Amino acid sequence: MTEGSVPPPGVRPTEPADGAGRRAAARFGPALVLFGSLKLLGFAVFMGLLDSSGKFRTQNPRFGGGAHPWDVLGGWDGWWYQNVAQAGYHPKLLPDTGGFFTIQQDNSAFFPLYPGLIRLISDTTGLGTYGAGMLVSVLSSFVAAAGIYAVAAQLGGHRTGVVAAALWAVFPGSGVTWAVYSESLFVALAAWACYFTITRQWPNAALVTFAAALSRPASMSLIAGVAIAAMVALYRRRDGVAGPLAAIVLPSLAFFGYIGWVGWRMGHWDGYLTLQRGGWLHFFDWGSYTWSAVSNILVGENHYLYPYPTEDLVAVLVLFALPCLLAPFLARRPPLVLVIYTLASLVVTLGSQQMFGTLSRFVLPLFPLTVPLALGLRRLSLPALAVVLGTAAIASGWYAGFVIFELGIP
Repeated sequence: MTEGSVPPPGVRPTEPADGAGRRAAARFGPALVLFGSLKLLGFAVFMGLLDSSGKFRTQNPRFGGGAHPWDVLGGWDGWWYQNVAQAGYHPKLLPDTGGFFTIQQDNSAFFPLYPGLIRLISDTTGLGTYGAGMLVSVLSSFVAAAGIYAVAAQLGGHRTGVVAAALWAVFPGSGVTWAVYSESLFVALAAWACYFTITRQWPNAALVTFAAALSRPASMSLIAGVAIAAMVALYRRRDGVAGPLAAIVLPSLAFFGYIGWVGWRMGHWDGYLTLQRGGWLHFFDWGSYTWSAVSNILVGENHYLYPYPTEDLVAVLVLFALPCLLAPFLARRPPLVLVIYTLASLVVTLGSQQMFGTLSRFVLPLFPLTVPLALGLRRLSLPALAVVLGTAAIASGWYAGFVIFELGIP
């Protein structure tokens, strides 16, 4: 078609690739640049604290140690993810006769998407499982920041989206977003699944939620949010049938398919739940353990599972902050998918037994709670906003990095 000509009727003009790229850069660029800058600042502080303390040199490489400060990022759960990437799954239920647990720990507790990507990238690039895991996590963190921007911008405009992505960079537990952990990947998928659901792009929502269902057990909250929103769309008969129906069915197939496969390989239909309870001490107890931990911490006692004083104190502060963020979030009457995803995630997190200090990491997927803060901070001038976010980034190097990796358990 010549310059200045008009396309024939029924033919939709296509936008040049460079034009689409410029539009995407203008839309997401500020959020991604700010997110990356804050993460780099916090990460530098984290590495500096590790190097100055030297604690990592004396600890087991599996548990916060290594030859270099950055090696700690491949320990703890990162060791298990690398184990899956290297050796695959061999689900089994074996008694643990000599330890704290009743069942021996098994790597099938870790969902397959993240270690599968580690294996794929490791095999194709030669980076090794540590390098591949870090690459997946760092890239996924930027995809997550873009998704958080997209969701928050739907609720409060461009500036709100930029600030929300920045706040997630310094969120409690954000140290694991640049580590061999699956949080970045899951939040990237969760944020975009919510965005596609809000904008009623049901085929995209179905596919992204399907992938999220293979990334973490916590995906059940996202699956519920997307499915209920899809049921409402079906009831209102406004988006057809195939797309919403796929968003209901496909993610559940992925989630229960993996859990069912683990149980089948173990020879017990509830094998996955048995492993989580007996091997990882992780199960839903209606908040009994959370109450026990908090009531102990508030009076200076440590009669609860795995006390870590500094990390647990940060976790208590996070716990007290949650209703302060949740109330203004719900007051804005956000889209149904965000309400269900956020509330269900909170119920599962606070209602389950797990090491209490890890609360700051388990609330990391609650990115919708950045929106109330973003709506308030967006009114600040650029210099004031830079001071607030820059200070938070420096602090996050300590509380979201050093505290959970070296003074506790991430």
